[in-house]
Amino acid sequence: MVNPLGKHTHPYIPNSLPEIKREMMREMGIKSINELYADIPEKYRLKKLLNLPDALSEFEVKTHVESLLSKNKTCSDMPVFLGAGCWPHYVPAAVKEIVQRSELLTSYTPYQPEISHGMLQALFEYQSMICELTGMEVANCSMYDWASALGEAARMASRLTRRSEILIPKIIHPERAATLHVYDEPAGLSVKQIAYNSETGQISLEDLRSKISDKTAAVYIENPSYLGFIETQVYEISKEIHEHGALFIVGVDPTSLGILKPPGEYDADIVVGEAQSLGNSMNFGGPLLGIFACRDDLKLIRQMPGRIIGMTTTLDGSRQGFCMALQTREQHIRREKATSNICSNEALCAVAAAVYMSLLGPEGLRELGETIMYKANYAIHLLSKINGVKTPVFKSAHFKEFTVNFDGTDLSVKKVHEKLLQCGIHDGKDVSKEFPELGKTALYCVTEIHSEEDIERLAATLEEILIGR
Repeated sequence: MVNPLGKHTHPYIPNSLPEIKREMMREMGIKSINELYADIPEKYRLKKLLNLPDALSEFEVKTHVESLLSKNKTCSDMPVFLGAGCWPHYVPAAVKEIVQRSELLTSYTPYQPEISHGMLQALFEYQSMICELTGMEVANCSMYDWASALGEAARMASRLTRRSEILIPKIIHPERAATLHVYDEPAGLSVKQIAYNSETGQISLEDLRSKISDKTAAVYIENPSYLGFIETQVYEISKEIHEHGALFIVGVDPTSLGILKPPGEYDADIVVGEAQSLGNSMNFGGPLLGIFACRDDLKLIRQMPGRIIGMTTTLDGSRQGFCMALQTREQHIRREKATSNICSNEALCAVAAAVYMSLLGPEGLRELGETIMYKANYAIHLLSKINGVKTPVFKSAHFKEFTVNFDGTDLSVKKVHEKLLQCGIHDGKDVSKEFPELGKTALYCVTEIHSEEDIERLAATLEEILIGR
């Protein structure tokens, strides 16, 4: 059929010819398109046509989009010291090449029995490496992100303990705390914050002991913390939690686990975290990749959200096979009685993480952690020499991220940020509203992609801005 482009048709919208629309409406038994929106209250409906431009050709659209994209500045255009949950890391070319293979890229989600065994094996390998990295025995094959993993872990702990209270540190990413509230409020759970030591940032054991009770389902900590310092009291915290019959949930940045003890070594029950840093680009903030692992306890595993891939062999043991395991926990079988509604989530991102970890191996991950630790502390060393700047705010060891305080200067964090941008440097995140008790403070991030020259340029430029203000 000839499709004459006109007022009521669009080259990119199928079935936009008026006569085809009329035929479709007759089939549906309606006289107007508006009848499809009958459930939307009248007061919320737009009463006029949208003032949209005319359709463009493919070439015109491509040119227009490229002109918009040219306004962006990326990590390739300037050094970026912004992390706070989505970090700038190097993604090896091999990772991008492998995940773009059609047998992985198009194997959308392993719910069907005919799913590619290659995809199943890739996800099984991801789970295995996450277990090795975290020191846990069981992992699922990914969550949406760190925040959703935390929300699911809290609800899982409540179901297991039949308790209704979750304790979290006061120093936590506010978006993770907000997501936790979204998950927990409908389940009738309450969330309480644990105070921190104002000098070190470490969790206050005294406050923890005063708040933990027989109502506490779980205590959650982050190591490293949202503000980058390493929690050193993990054994004492773990002991206190388990003495009260609660579960111990630990949030991690996996790039730290090449040099820090895994949570399994200090008796964590559930480990969550963000694996975007394992071979996934920032992509303007997503998609991310949530880690979720737990101890080898069938009670825990049966309450774990998400998919678990299992490995078995043929009867004679000659061939391996992979399949979905313990599917009776999930919504495609149990519907509203499922442990969670995590479904397609981030399978391809998990494959990318598996490829990344395979490429680096244990020694590569250790070297990555050491490099990040060295460069972050080199940045702390240089910035701390600048008059009026205090870094870090807390007297603790830091990994990757650290706080920079400008109370000793006349400039606000926002003004410092604007001036650094004008000099071609993107600095850290302003956390002064999130933690007003810390004053004019920003959170900076340094990873393996930052050269010593980048760090020295940041320090020199910042000093010039503060002196020449």
